[in-house]
Amino acid sequence: MDRIRELSADEEARRLAFVRERALHDEVSFLNEAKREGREEVASHLIALRLLTDEQIATAAGLTEATVKALRDAAGSSPLSRSSGS
Repeated sequence: MDRIRELSADEEARRLAFVRERALHDEVSFLNEAKREGREEVASHLIALRLLTDEQIATAAGLTEATVKALRDAAGSSPLSRSSGS
């Protein structure tokens, strides 16, 4: 009977560890998504200012130029050329 209790306790401990691991993974995923959304929001504001090139915005916001271009396209804004900003 003691052996059954030990096995049950181990199974419960494994289940709890699994649940905790899943919760930690979900939290990290949530934080990463929030950071990405924040970077995209910064880029959107920079696009609206029309002062920087896509390359400069990508560098400032920590995004790829392709992501900045997609945000610019979604906003209906034309890209700033390098010579326009000088």
